[in-house]
Amino acid sequence: MTIIDLSVALETGIASDPPGMEPQIHYMSHRETQAQMTGFFPGMTADDLPDGDGWAVESVQLSTHNGTHLDAPYHHHSTMDRALVPGGRPAITIDEVPLEWCFQPGVKLDFRHFPDGYVVTPGDVEAELSRIGHTLSPLEIVVVNTSAGAAYGQPDYLLKGCGMGKAATLYLLERGVRVTGTDAWSWDAPFFHTAQKYARSHDASIIWEGHRASMEIGYCHMEKLANLDLLPPTGFRVACFPFKIKRASAGYVRAVAILDEGGAA
Repeated sequence: MTIIDLSVALETGIASDPPGMEPQIHYMSHRETQAQMTGFFPGMTADDLPDGDGWAVESVQLSTHNGTHLDAPYHHHSTMDRALVPGGRPAITIDEVPLEWCFQPGVKLDFRHFPDGYVVTPGDVEAELSRIGHTLSPLEIVVVNTSAGAAYGQPDYLLKGCGMGKAATLYLLERGVRVTGTDAWSWDAPFFHTAQKYARSHDASIIWEGHRASMEIGYCHMEKLANLDLLPPTGFRVACFPFKIKRASAGYVRAVAILDEGGAA
């Protein structure tokens, strides 16, 4: 069995999120925490600690959308499943996501050749599935390899990669897919490029259109995946169980791909 890590590490000081939205990590070393540890035991001093070491500990200030994470339908809109149920239903939060969605055979669509800001269409998805010789099955996890993956942490990361349009997303959802993923900051095209299009057209329907597909059929997607270039098109399973945060719009995941020795899931 081979396990490929599909998750980025939480870091400070790199281009991982828009300014003001980055994770903040405060590191406390073994020597800085001597008093923390000895304070639990009256009479104990730093000299009683092995080599004077307390414990290493970190405090972290995060959004639920920092790092590799899984968006719940609730992030996309307050309702979901309008195409399935008259009037739709309340969108589920991350603690309500069915766990069976999060451990399924995976499919990789290689869209690294599309230019930054391009919006993927159903025809693009069909063409890639034809190229890799695959027919989608319900609950398969579809991950999209864009040019953003190679730029993670670089100054232009937030500008990189194509995005999945509403119609392309619905193409997947109508075939039973319920979890998708991308190595870009967003499932949609980078906001920089969408803003330029909106300035010309003032068509609000293009904004966050891939996310908003969840209003029709509820689904989850992962963002800021890593190492998608190491995956075959098929023949692996994805595990992406989200951290259980009550009523939250997303949860952190240590997403991995699992291949057996023959390269099959």
